[in-house]
Amino acid sequence: MTSIAANLQAVRARISAACLAAGRAPDSVQLLAVSKTWPAASLRRAVTAGQRAFGENYVQEALDKSAELADCDLEWHFIGPLQSNKTRPVAAHFAWVHSIDRLKVAQRLAAQRPAGMAPLQVCLQVNVSGEASKGGCTPQEARELAVAIGALPNLRLRGLMAIPEPTDDMQLQRRQFGLLRRTLETIDRDAGLALDTLSMGMSHDLEAAIMEGATIVRIGTAIFGQRQYTP
Repeated sequence: MTSIAANLQAVRARISAACLAAGRAPDSVQLLAVSKTWPAASLRRAVTAGQRAFGENYVQEALDKSAELADCDLEWHFIGPLQSNKTRPVAAHFAWVHSIDRLKVAQRLAAQRPAGMAPLQVCLQVNVSGEASKGGCTPQEARELAVAIGALPNLRLRGLMAIPEPTDDMQLQRRQFGLLRRTLETIDRDAGLALDTLSMGMSHDLEAAIMEGATIVRIGTAIFGQRQYTP
């Protein structure tokens, strides 16, 4: 077994154990492999091990990999910051966008989704830790923005996404993830949008995220290893 295949097996076991501890079914959590900076060959090894959904942060890098892996039946998720001038290729080539934090970006994605394609599945990014360096709307802004996005054509608003402040304190992890869950519950109650997705949890905190209701966990390092960035 390759290391990527073994890593995937270990991550799936962690997800199953966390779901068991939370009283949830293991299939209630989707594993999204975060493959930014990794070559298509690494993704292909993950595909061989049964992984089909991949998350990318950089538009051109993702498009290049998608072309190289066109023989595979893959689901591509855009999870990085999205500038309004990069929305057209994202609208045309991705199944999901997790990182919408402005109405303008959502409007451009809706207008640029090609005719005949299924609606683009989207999540609203919420800044649950209040860090100035993090993208996302505030929890207080989320309801109004969710209602506006939910009304756009060619998009389907599925839920919320967050990248909390990194910490080894599981109680703090759970508080931050819990805030995202409560924000979603409030939007569902007050706006009736029937959201079903909480995209939260990474390699170091997936257990806390699952305890607080995550439905998609975004895992990179635990699958592919430490990233090698080119200066």
